Amino acid sequence: MVNVGLVGYGYWGPNLLRNFLQTNGATLKAVSDARQERLDLVKKNNPAVSVYTDANDLINSPEIDAVVIATPVFTHFDLAQKSLLAGKHVLLEKPMTSSVAEAEKLIELAAKKGLTLMVDHTFLYTGAVQKMKDLVTNQTLGKLRYIDSTRINLGLFQPDINVLWDLAPHDISILNYLVEERPISLNATGVSHTGNNIENIAYLTLNYASGFIAHFNCSWSSPVKIRMMLIGGDEKMVVFNDLEPSEKIRIYDTGYAHKTDEERKRVLVDYRIGDVFLPKIPHTEALSGMASDFVQSITQNKKPVSDSQIGIDVVKILEAADKSIKNKGKEVII
Repeated sequence: MVNVGLVGYGYWGPNLLRNFLQTNGATLKAVSDARQERLDLVKKNNPAVSVYTDANDLINSPEIDAVVIATPVFTHFDLAQKSLLAGKHVLLEKPMTSSVAEAEKLIELAAKKGLTLMVDHTFLYTGAVQKMKDLVTNQTLGKLRYIDSTRINLGLFQPDINVLWDLAPHDISILNYLVEERPISLNATGVSHTGNNIENIAYLTLNYASGFIAHFNCSWSSPVKIRMMLIGGDEKMVVFNDLEPSEKIRIYDTGYAHKTDEERKRVLVDYRIGDVFLPKIPHTEALSGMASDFVQSITQNKKPVSDSQIGIDVVKILEAADKSIKNKGKEVII
């Protein structure tokens, strides 16, 4: 049995608590949060769970085997490092850390200690993303040409990170899970409408040696909420709409071919429009799968789906995107 301690009981904390209480092979023993009213809520609903106002007390508790960190990203490195040094396995909320240098230090420390270090990129455990992974692995879509992602809504404006750090980790982690190739460079632009130099609208384009391209549109300033990803292959294409309650994935038997008309000196394109398929997607809670994966990575010494490498790859892209934004969209080599 893995005894889990949860650091941070804010927006995401209750979901983590509930799932670890229900995960086979684990028991959630303690929660820490600096706000007493949040701890009172924990005790009201879960009287058997110990509570701490100081995260260090939870981290150093001998009854805790693994620490789940659900706090602002600027606190991740310090809390994770303390946990690893105390011999605890660590699960970090996304994004993994505030910098690549911090992520590298944590990965090195976890390896040295023989401990699990994992990042909660929850979307990788959804039935929709698992289905898309199967489609890519089985080459149902043919050769991938592009991914185009839109994740926009009105608010919540974050005080410490820009919109890319807040929203893009979801879709970047999906991209890196589906596509083995990693980008060679990127371009990013963004704007702040609040005067605090924290971008609330941003666009990110990733460039690949093979010619594959990925684009991300993120905004806290949209009048509508959109969570959509388009995946284009040379055989079939996919539309992933996360806001769709049941038909989250549509597979389009659609494509195109081109040839050059040498006489007229132009490219001729032939289009193919076929059927639309709606695959059956299992309706299981992704967070439950993530919690089970974390526990099994500890008890069975197995590599988790959302491992630390996926975590640092996301941070590499976000860090490079910040550099590009500051240089007005200039290309940054990754």
